[in-house]
Amino acid sequence: MNDDSQILIARLLTHQTLRRDDKLVKRALSDEQFRIEVDARLLATGLKLLDNVYADHVTLALHRTIEPKIFGARDTWQNNNFGLARDGVALLVVLWALIILPKRERQETHQHADDDQNDMFGTEKPVPRAEDTSIGIPYKALLADFGDKLGKKTRMDMNLGILSKLGFIERRGDIIVEGPLLDLLMDTDLLKERIINGALADVFKRAPAQVVHIPRAALAEAAAANDAARAGKASRDATTMAREVEAAVLDAAAARAAAEDHGDDNAETPEPPNES
Repeated sequence: MNDDSQILIARLLTHQTLRRDDKLVKRALSDEQFRIEVDARLLATGLKLLDNVYADHVTLALHRTIEPKIFGARDTWQNNNFGLARDGVALLVVLWALIILPKRERQETHQHADDDQNDMFGTEKPVPRAEDTSIGIPYKALLADFGDKLGKKTRMDMNLGILSKLGFIERRGDIIVEGPLLDLLMDTDLLKERIINGALADVFKRAPAQVVHIPRAALAEAAAANDAARAGKASRDATTMAREVEAAVLDAAAARAAAEDHGDDNAETPEPPNES
């Protein structure tokens, strides 16, 4: 068998996800013979390559036929919720609905996250990358709109930490953005109607007052600007500190010289004789 397929699978097992623009991933998505070889190797171990044209990453998942033998090994079905409690799963679904569904709509209409108007020729363009169409959700807005229903601040912070560690989301300061797995391990075709018309129907009937969608491109630019500003400030602080130290050293030397001169003057002046 081709060593490249072995390398690709080993890298996916090691890193959990790989970007779609990775050389071997691109080959698996475009080379039919190579994809057949990769799928055959994965099927032999009960796995499959999970990709989504709307996501920027690929990953591995259990093959549907093997799931009952893994999750149904005991008397009850062992659903794998990554150790998340009910409020953690609910938070995951809320974030998926707020981040992925608007992103999917933009991708299907060939818009970027910072587009102000529709492009009448947009359908002739390729599907935009997730990175260009995904959005960010301010943490404070999420807490204000959903905190009471999702365990308040302490529980929400704990669950956000778990979701970040698992790769579903990323935290960029006060902004929550899509992680590599958020659009891969959630079945959009199955969940979309159930969520919009079911569990979160009231959310989609009213736009949350404080939730503001922030393009990830803008976040990246802001992060770069902040990094540059911090680097410039650090450089200025270091220069200022060096100047202050130099001035302090010169002042100390001048004071010491003045003290020595004053001491010499006192030594050369004779004491008046004692007239008593």
